[in-house]
Amino acid sequence: MTVERILRLVAGAFIVASVALGVFVTPWAFAFTAFVGLNLFQSAFTNWCPLMAILRKAGVPAA
Repeated sequence: MTVERILRLVAGAFIVASVALGVFVTPWAFAFTAFVGLNLFQSAFTNWCPLMAILRKAGVPAA
């Protein structure tokens, strides 16, 4: 898997998990959903995401 595919997988999993937590546990979990969404939004403009840097240092291929 490439960095972009893992990034999409992790972001999607975080969003689904935080929405489930927001519905079933506490509405405060939606703050994490907003954080992930804002991070995805800024990465569309800057082409930088903290997870991308971590994955690249871990040796995951870029393409």
